[in-house]
Amino acid sequence: MLRLVPLILLLCATPSLSLAQNREPSTSHTAPTGAVTLVEKGRYINREGFDVHRPAHTATGAIPSSATAQCRDGTFSFSMSRRGTCSHHGGVARWL
Repeated sequence: MLRLVPLILLLCATPSLSLAQNREPSTSHTAPTGAVTLVEKGRYINREGFDVHRPAHTATGAIPSSATAQCRDGTFSFSMSRRGTCSHHGGVARWL
């Protein structure tokens, strides 16, 4: 029991381990930057608690580096899981 107390205190005191916190999973899933400009804005919190950019078109039609799929309506998805990807955009046209 005494060994668990320091671990519990560490977990409570470490903000990066908090499940309630909106966190960026990695640079591969963050909002695209650079030459590719997204037309639509907006973000959502996925089931795992990560902050993800909503599906969006690009101004030039170029593929954003962090896109994971292209939806049938032409938007690019930044989803971190296959389940539900492009569900409100006609489904997945292709995985990237």
